Amino acid sequence: MAPYLAPVASDTVQPDRTGVVVIGGGIIGVCTAYFLAAKGVPVTLCEKGEIAAEQSSRNWGWCRKMGRDPREVPLAIEALRLWHEMNRTIGAETGFRRCGIVYLCKTQADLEKRESWLDLVARAHQLDSKLITRIQAARILPGLTGPWAGALFTPSDGRAEPVLAAPAIAEAARRSGAKILTQCAVRGIETEAGRIKGVVTEKGSIACENVVLAGGVWSSLFCGNLGLRLPQLKVFSAVMRTGHVQGGPETSVSGTGFGLRKRLDGGYTVANWSDNIAEVVPDSIRFGPEFRPLLKLHSDSIRVRLSGQFLKEWRTPRKWSLDTESPFEKTRILDPAPRDEILHKAQDAVSAAFPVFHDMNVVETWGGAIDVTPDAIPVISGVDSIPGFFIATGFSGHGFGISPGAGRLMAELVTGETPVVDPSPFRYSRFIDGSRPLPSPLA
Repeated sequence: MAPYLAPVASDTVQPDRTGVVVIGGGIIGVCTAYFLAAKGVPVTLCEKGEIAAEQSSRNWGWCRKMGRDPREVPLAIEALRLWHEMNRTIGAETGFRRCGIVYLCKTQADLEKRESWLDLVARAHQLDSKLITRIQAARILPGLTGPWAGALFTPSDGRAEPVLAAPAIAEAARRSGAKILTQCAVRGIETEAGRIKGVVTEKGSIACENVVLAGGVWSSLFCGNLGLRLPQLKVFSAVMRTGHVQGGPETSVSGTGFGLRKRLDGGYTVANWSDNIAEVVPDSIRFGPEFRPLLKLHSDSIRVRLSGQFLKEWRTPRKWSLDTESPFEKTRILDPAPRDEILHKAQDAVSAAFPVFHDMNVVETWGGAIDVTPDAIPVISGVDSIPGFFIATGFSGHGFGISPGAGRLMAELVTGETPVVDPSPFRYSRFIDGSRPLPSPLA
């Protein structure tokens, strides 16, 4: 079951021509479209289903700098700056609030890992992150119980509402001149003299000079039809929403086996911090060697499982012509079922840490699919072999929080402006030039 979303109506007419086509109406796609439209660039966003109907509405809603991969921190800093201004900038409610985030540490070893990140990453960027004691954590998190060794705390981090944010930003992009087309899958691109000439959607062609692929977990499949190799896998998660909980923490917090965020309605989004599923699928074989370091590093939080998903993806066409139905039309919205045992563990863990959750009323549960790269940082990049083609994907569970920064960066890359941060860590070419990118042990 998917969370209820603020609906975004589709424009009724597909334009014959535009400046940029953005493929994908998740939070990355709509932020890219917004920043392009705000610059006066003609932009059309095409979404195969509905705006934010996949992972962009199913994530935790955390907006953080804390715990980021060192390569992502500058982008996260810019994203938080933009989040702080977002409601005023777009004239709509995204749910963003500065609330702070706490990482509770169960053992001294956990605390030492957080201290390493603080020493090597946070201080280099002058972040307000700090280590706090068990007693200090209890002051920030009233009702906290359990033998915690301490915590890492970043007061300036925040939260937003995934079911509100992407729709609100999409509508802001439309007010700035963008066209928003839902139920409109892009089947592929057309080129002329080696560069982008346009796209072919299920409803016809759109001529354009540039294309941004922000397709989330579908991006690797789309690229494969173009002859581009994009190593990407899906990690499945499960999330629940509670009714109103009296006396719960205002600050977002994670601990062993749980993570939670207060919602605008007084309930909480609760999930299992350390129990996610990587299904064995054909891409696991294609990209397996590149993902082994990541799976080894996160063996305590990602479980590998073989299920019917292998055969389902095996039967999915990897090549198709642009005048026939594409895989994106056959699955409008990826809606994985949440695994109850994962949610039950999260309930037990959060209730042990905060007794006020013992009798929580679970109103809604859902599953999600996270787009992951081998080094767990995104691709935000042009593709040298196809001038005018750009990719923004593989955000590895971090996309919602850094989406405003990612959207701004991508818009600047498309228009050729000086980028707000160094884009080189996010280049697509790192996967094909022999760089052997690896995940950071500090993240």
